[in-house]
Amino acid sequence: MIIEATAPSRIDLAGGTLDIFPLYLFEEGGLTLNLAVSVHSHVRLHTREDDRVCINSHCIASSVHAPSVDELPLYGDLDLLVRIVKFYRPQCGLDVHTRNDAPHGSGLGASSSLLIALSGGLRSLNGANTPDMDLARYGADLEAQTIRIPTGKQDYYSAIFGGLNALWFDVGGDRVESLSHNEELLDELEQRLLLFYTGEARFSGATNWDMLKMYIDQDPTALASMKAIKRTALAMREAFISADLDAFADLLNEEWENRKRLAEGVSTDRIEELMAAAKANGALASRVCGAGGGGCISVFCKPGAQQAVISTLEEMGAEHMPYTIDRQGLRVLKS
Repeated sequence: MIIEATAPSRIDLAGGTLDIFPLYLFEEGGLTLNLAVSVHSHVRLHTREDDRVCINSHCIASSVHAPSVDELPLYGDLDLLVRIVKFYRPQCGLDVHTRNDAPHGSGLGASSSLLIALSGGLRSLNGANTPDMDLARYGADLEAQTIRIPTGKQDYYSAIFGGLNALWFDVGGDRVESLSHNEELLDELEQRLLLFYTGEARFSGATNWDMLKMYIDQDPTALASMKAIKRTALAMREAFISADLDAFADLLNEEWENRKRLAEGVSTDRIEELMAAAKANGALASRVCGAGGGGCISVFCKPGAQQAVISTLEEMGAEHMPYTIDRQGLRVLKS
């Protein structure tokens, strides 16, 4: 049997960090908005006649092999993939092949996208009825075990459901509110919101930990910034509901200013140079994807300014990453 699974990555728009447990509880609930995009993670599962399990990552040219699921070793280069396979425990030998469209350290939630693709593929292989929300819940726990620091949860939901979403986090659990009903809004976002890789990889875990630690230490700037981030996210949700992209542009800038105050290292000289050049050529707003420190930036342009922004940033060495909005999310095919 062969199973092919794909899941989208995401561009986060507002409210990032408020998806980290237990930080959203301290703020009386969190709200994060993101957009699923066609920068995919891909998983191929091929069952074997024996019990052997072979996991191969084509992005980092690494693999791990074991005589059985139980004997897969933890704490290696592919620890997250190993943990997922051990958790879902396929009752057969298996060859696993994975790859990401996103560059390493992109800030697009590619590791979480890959986690969901593999989890969805294994769910199908097992013939299980695991609810989608549980795929995300289990995924957050497994990723935290791998990176050994708190992890945000927004990436799993964009990978599962696709589209434009408002993600609510509170005591009673997580809730996904789709904002994908206005096709004209999505089409305009797809045209005017550009994505670039800066060339600087980043690691979200350390930045997220810095933010959370500062908040727990009652740093006044961190406390004020987190409240501002929530206010901006609430306002951006209303802008999307009203299909007001002028307000969205203002709020995307506001979100970036809030985020830069949250912890040291969120922005870099390279990021600031690219954003300044984009603004000079018709960008209305820019924001780093993910927790910051490198990776990708999203740039929202005036109508008709897209090509000028693309040409300028490419001349500066940034990589333009064309995409479409992934409206479906996780896909699994069995043959």
